[in-house]
Amino acid sequence: MNREQRVKGGLAAANNLKPFEVREKKVVFGEREPRKVLASIEDAVRACGLKDGMTVSFHHGFRGGDYTVNMVMDVLAKMGFKNLTVASSSLTGVHAPLVEHIKNGVVSKLYSSGLRGKLADAISAGILKEPVQIHSHGGRVHLVKSGELKIDVAFLGVPVCDRFGNANGQHGQSICGSLGYAMTDAQYADKVVLLTEAIEDFPTAPHSIAQDEVDYIVPVEAVGDPAKIGADATRMTTNPRELLIARRCAEVIAKSGYFYDGFSLQTGTGGASLAVTRFLEDKMRRDNITASFGLGGITATMVQLHEKGLIKKLLDVQSFDADAAKSLARNPNHIEISANQYANYGSKGASVEQLDVVVLSALEIDTGFNVNVLTGSDGVLRGASGGHCDTAANARLAIIVAPLVRGRIPTVVDEVITCITPGEHIDILITDHGIAVNPRRPQLAQRLRDAGVELTTIEDLYQRAIALTGKPEKIRFTDKPVAIVRYRDGSVIDTVYQVAD
Repeated sequence: MNREQRVKGGLAAANNLKPFEVREKKVVFGEREPRKVLASIEDAVRACGLKDGMTVSFHHGFRGGDYTVNMVMDVLAKMGFKNLTVASSSLTGVHAPLVEHIKNGVVSKLYSSGLRGKLADAISAGILKEPVQIHSHGGRVHLVKSGELKIDVAFLGVPVCDRFGNANGQHGQSICGSLGYAMTDAQYADKVVLLTEAIEDFPTAPHSIAQDEVDYIVPVEAVGDPAKIGADATRMTTNPRELLIARRCAEVIAKSGYFYDGFSLQTGTGGASLAVTRFLEDKMRRDNITASFGLGGITATMVQLHEKGLIKKLLDVQSFDADAAKSLARNPNHIEISANQYANYGSKGASVEQLDVVVLSALEIDTGFNVNVLTGSDGVLRGASGGHCDTAANARLAIIVAPLVRGRIPTVVDEVITCITPGEHIDILITDHGIAVNPRRPQLAQRLRDAGVELTTIEDLYQRAIALTGKPEKIRFTDKPVAIVRYRDGSVIDTVYQVAD
């Protein structure tokens, strides 16, 4: 039986199959046709088949310097789209133009880790018909993988890629470092569009986003301003009070029992929290201690300890400043990880599960050690869930650093306005007026006392705060929810309501 007879036999045994045909191989002299590269965002939108009511997503690698969200949403508005869901890994003050898109019906729903500025004010005032879904960084991946958050088209801003879609944030003009949050969108979105400042020769290496995840590429003038990545919450403080708290925190870590050769560390956003790393250096040298890894949003201070040999490896889901972004390119043990590898509750292996010590900030903490990092004392959205609950739930030692009062506003309260991280996962509160250990950790408290650390209770800190500020009046809310707070496993942990006039 020859091949033709075998083919006919196979066709007879199957339904709706066509016989094989020899197709002409294209032989083109010179450069290959860049089949993924399109001339404009409009062309990419049409090619993706975006329709009203669908979900578009973005990453926040450029933080306050992001251009991509506004650029894409302006195009979608001009093209006449309505009722879109915007699912950015986080939103900041720079995304205020979304307010008009909400008013005009272009955007009807939001998913985000946080909200700030005019956008947050407008949402707190009830501009959206549906409440914003607030998630943690790990929780976002869980929502995507579970299918609740289905991304139709992801628009991902990158400084450089090749013509086939391999991309990273490590080189080019506007480097942002790790693309850890973009990786989730690239893997799970139905369609992926890269907005890039430069297209280089194939293949771009290393790649954070791979060619087989990318559908289209659109060259643009700029995707973000890297100078604004390290602003606001990721600044390195010079405030004497914050530095005092940071010194106290470093002393507590050193005497906690979790400060040993090979311990692991993460410091969250906020001046005092980020400054802790600086004060740990002397103690690490004194005790001949080297950290096994630093995790999370990596900063210049973490990079310095790594390059001095005091932190062996850096696991970077987001580079918090230019030094961290440059380090990712030059240091082989500065390792980029995805948000799934970082903190997803449903991951087969999240790095937070290997974390010893995490230092986190708070807008409020109550006498039950519950923490609010989302709403201000006026009930208005002005922060982000971030990786707060993800890390606190897993770290062996979760520390909150915060001033006792800010201006005339107490930080320690009887009940937080919004709970992001439940008190059962917080071990220590360190303020400028004293240190309190969660009563759930009596052995930790005794260990610190034995080491000479003076402790107080959180109830005493609350009374001191009230003595300084007076007891604030209760905020009046309407019955309209403006944000649903999702815990890292997708469950609802709290609801934010519209503030009454």
